[in-house]
Amino acid sequence: MRRGGWRYAARMLDHLKARNRAWAQRKVAVDAGFFRRLAAQQAPEYLWIGCSDSRVPANEIVDLDPGELFVHRNVANLAPPQDANYLSVLQFAVDVIKVKHIMVVGHYGCGGVAAAVDGQRRGLVDHWLHPIREVAHECRGELDAIADQRKRLDRLCELNVMRQVRNVASDVFVQDAWARGQTLCVHGWVYSLADGLVNDLNVTVCGPE
Repeated sequence: MRRGGWRYAARMLDHLKARNRAWAQRKVAVDAGFFRRLAAQQAPEYLWIGCSDSRVPANEIVDLDPGELFVHRNVANLAPPQDANYLSVLQFAVDVIKVKHIMVVGHYGCGGVAAAVDGQRRGLVDHWLHPIREVAHECRGELDAIADQRKRLDRLCELNVMRQVRNVASDVFVQDAWARGQTLCVHGWVYSLADGLVNDLNVTVCGPE
């Protein structure tokens, strides 16, 4: 980096730092002890497994403050049983924090879901999105019956969430929690970018049965 370049680079995000200070001041103005309580303990009752899409901010969608929602996000809100990152978050949430609810939250218009089935080659992400292609193949009859492309992809978003709920509910960490009598439910939601509302798919699982 040429001389002076690092100073310019450091200033590039000054607007975000300023917004951070203003946000912190607003929080303290409303609740003087907010950050002291936040620093003392993390005890959320909810784990959110959602998409990395910047239009789907987990805390804002359900109107919760920092500290009230444990969040894991990745492309297309997957819960693959071979992913150590997701599994580490799941185990920590269930065994250490002892959350009571796990929400798998997809969203209509998901670019990851669309990319999984559009036939284009993108590299490493194609491997990550492979479980969605498996869901599309297994549900091909239902999906092919939907003439409208957008509605077909929206349905695939729902089917993907249902599959990930099944993955979470069948995981050994969740099964062990149920075996020891821990209160824990797994839910499947899809968020609408068009109106900001959550659609509950009614696939909640609260026990091994």
